[in-house]
Amino acid sequence: MAWRYSGNQLKRWRTKASVSREELAAASNYSPDTIKAMEQGVRMPTPRVLDVADELCGAQGMLSSAKEYLQREKFPKRAQDFMEREGEAISLWSYEAMYIPGLLQTEAYARALIENHVPPLDDETVEQRIAARMERQSILTGQKPPVGLSFVLYEAVLRPPQVDGEQLRHLLEVSRLRNVVVQVLLFEQVVPAALMGPMVLLETRDHERFAFVEGPFASELLADPDVVNRASERLSMIRTQALSPVESACLIERMVDQP
Repeated sequence: MAWRYSGNQLKRWRTKASVSREELAAASNYSPDTIKAMEQGVRMPTPRVLDVADELCGAQGMLSSAKEYLQREKFPKRAQDFMEREGEAISLWSYEAMYIPGLLQTEAYARALIENHVPPLDDETVEQRIAARMERQSILTGQKPPVGLSFVLYEAVLRPPQVDGEQLRHLLEVSRLRNVVVQVLLFEQVVPAALMGPMVLLETRDHERFAFVEGPFASELLADPDVVNRASERLSMIRTQALSPVESACLIERMVDQP
């Protein structure tokens, strides 16, 4: 709403001052289409645009003052509720079939994923998303008492070209933390439940339990006890088929040593 209101005010002041969209675009070094998107609330009005428009339109600080009320969302809308709950978690179980989970990613791995997002993200959003993903990882060591974290990774997640030696070594380092368990589900041990896609189960400090299921176009954070119980059963089945933490670490070490 803050984006839409600021964009609306930007358009009103520009129209009142008889400043064309093209003039504002040229003065602020943006395209007219980008200015239009900001005025319509599709994109966040940037500080530069607000300052330039304030001067061109004689707004006497009315437009520039909007900067302190605008901030880019750290996470995609579909994941914001989950990220809020993740910050309150006392335990978290995760199964991932396609990518290294965000909590275990190196910055280089996260950058490769976010920079290749479809549709493409602008540079500011890319940097914001990368920083937010790295900030999330404070849950690994920054909580007292420590959060119990358990990850099961399908073997395909660990195979090139998706990962490199740096990412594998980072997994080993994190797996040595006392509050973190990392297991690998081998190709030959896969069960039908593991082919249904990734999922996360978490419990908050208030002992609320949630299941989070993320898809390519939509995600769901579910609190219904029946759904959470079914998700827990599915994840338990996957964990029983995965290698033990020690066996998983040995496998990852061998992968690191492979040429």
